[in-house]
Amino acid sequence: MMNQQVVIFGEVLFDCFPDRKIILGGAPFNVAWHLQAFGISPLFISRIGNDQYGEKIKESMLNWGMNINGLQIDNIHPTGIVKIQFIQNEPNYEIVENSAYDFIEYDQIPEFKKDSILYHGTLALRNKNCLQTLQQIKNKINPAIFLDVNLRSPWWNLETIKLLLEKTTWLKLNEDELPLIVPQESNIEDQINFLFNNYSLKSITLTQGKKGAITFFPDQTNDKIAPSQTNKVIDTVGAGDAFCSVLILGLVKGWKMEKTLTRAQEFASMIVGIRGATIQDQSFYHSVLKKWD
Repeated sequence: MMNQQVVIFGEVLFDCFPDRKIILGGAPFNVAWHLQAFGISPLFISRIGNDQYGEKIKESMLNWGMNINGLQIDNIHPTGIVKIQFIQNEPNYEIVENSAYDFIEYDQIPEFKKDSILYHGTLALRNKNCLQTLQQIKNKINPAIFLDVNLRSPWWNLETIKLLLEKTTWLKLNEDELPLIVPQESNIEDQINFLFNNYSLKSITLTQGKKGAITFFPDQTNDKIAPSQTNKVIDTVGAGDAFCSVLILGLVKGWKMEKTLTRAQEFASMIVGIRGATIQDQSFYHSVLKKWD
């Protein structure tokens, strides 16, 4: 899959922390940000308001060298905002409804290759307009799909998840999300088997916090990784997005899953050691890539 184009679809917003610090975020944006720093240059498809926050997003993307051809401007709806509070060191999100990213339009999306990898989550799909836009992309371009379930209550429903799974190639979710999307089964093994039996998935990666992660395959084999117990945790915002970015990097680079999981866990562990989901220091990424050479 070397040189395969990566397309990232979904929300970009500002995470607002209790100490009044404001950081660019949104799971798809975080993934795109990391991939850009890793040399992949993804096409990021989203929508921002015609406002001060929107200008900051555009400026940040340009300064980071990102392609802004997929960034739409909304003259009606504002740029997205999320207020974050921490409860027992876990982030709690207050996500503002009817933000610009809820209204991504298909006719404003630039062309991209049919053999691309398309990443998307679920938050931006809370709006029927955005869900319809994504379905048009899938039906007309038919890219390989990487789905990060990334559930945010109350902004999801099971019927939409089932619809999204129908064309998913690679699935990533966490141990809390798995029973929510397969409520009819009572244990991990049966839940994973249900997904493989009902959808055409090439792999399912399940993250389990301090226990690490497992990638399952249809032939009932799996690869596992456990994190180091010495990592200092500042906050867990964006850890899953960091993990996802390296899973996608591994797909593009053709790494074996064992290597990909190890590096994904390593990078996610670095991200939980900082405040926020991204780092605006290219040397940080250079040091990571140098370590992986």
